[in-house]
Amino acid sequence: MKTSRRSILMGSLAALLAPVAVRAQTAPPALAGSELPPGLPQPDETIDLWPDGLPGGENPALTETVIERSRDRLVTDRAVYGITNPRMAVFRPRKPNGAAIMITPGGGYKWVVVDKEGYEVGRRLSALGYTVFVLFYRLPNEGWQDGANVPLADAQRAMRLIRARAQDYGVDPERVAAMGFSAGGHLCADLGTRFDAGVYEPLDAADQLSARPFLAAPIYPVISMTAPNAHPGSRALLVGEDADPKREAAHSPDRNMPEGAPPFFILHAEDDPVVPVENAVLLRAALKAKGIPVETHLFAHGGHGFGLRKAVGKPVEGWLDLFLAWAQAVGFANRY
Repeated sequence: MKTSRRSILMGSLAALLAPVAVRAQTAPPALAGSELPPGLPQPDETIDLWPDGLPGGENPALTETVIERSRDRLVTDRAVYGITNPRMAVFRPRKPNGAAIMITPGGGYKWVVVDKEGYEVGRRLSALGYTVFVLFYRLPNEGWQDGANVPLADAQRAMRLIRARAQDYGVDPERVAAMGFSAGGHLCADLGTRFDAGVYEPLDAADQLSARPFLAAPIYPVISMTAPNAHPGSRALLVGEDADPKREAAHSPDRNMPEGAPPFFILHAEDDPVVPVENAVLLRAALKAKGIPVETHLFAHGGHGFGLRKAVGKPVEGWLDLFLAWAQAVGFANRY
């Protein structure tokens, strides 16, 4: 079902009129005792997705843990797992352009990357006027009852909350996009194809809103859950190593393409040694078969997980400019 301006605006009004208790929000993931590099703004604003408790009252015995993978004290490369309080870290621009982007970082569904595919992209986009929400979503193999759908439930809820609070951020509730990387690219594509899937029971007025993004931008994404194209680690953690063909298909976005999917921007490197480029090709083919607008960029060299920092000095370095130009062409926002 396509996003309806009337449904979004009416839903936003309902959400605004509903009584909302003032609650302290959970701080962004942090590494205790660590000294952060100077000159890198850290988000201090978050939005809890489930302030009244997780759907179904689930409460696995998890401890949120942040690790530092970088050996350079001037460059952080944190990752977080054991997330029981999924939330968004917010990057507000000085001059909002009215468009918002929700980022789902990668991490192979083993953890969620904080810096490389989260904060670094968030800072760059917010400097250009976009309001950015970096989503720290629950991981599928950490004891949740419906583990394979837990990341999607968080992504749907996040999109709806952004729209419900659009007025607070100077955002047009229609112009909310999704961007994701690697396994986060799978989540981005899953949201772009299964935005209407009932993966949790509605809780409040925000859940009356559409979870369909204005556009979806999966970057070097995991797509297929079927060998030989599946990323083994993501597949094992999302659907299980013994998943049958039906379960594989249910969680492969290329095999769940609806007529009303949003426009897609797909980018991948052909020499990716982790996630085969065929994932991007399969997704593009599925979009074309349904007549969904799609922009695709395949680079000969780039590898995997380049984000912004590892793209420097390579032809793929300009990938964000390509995205911004395309976003302008489809009416999402001005480039600058």
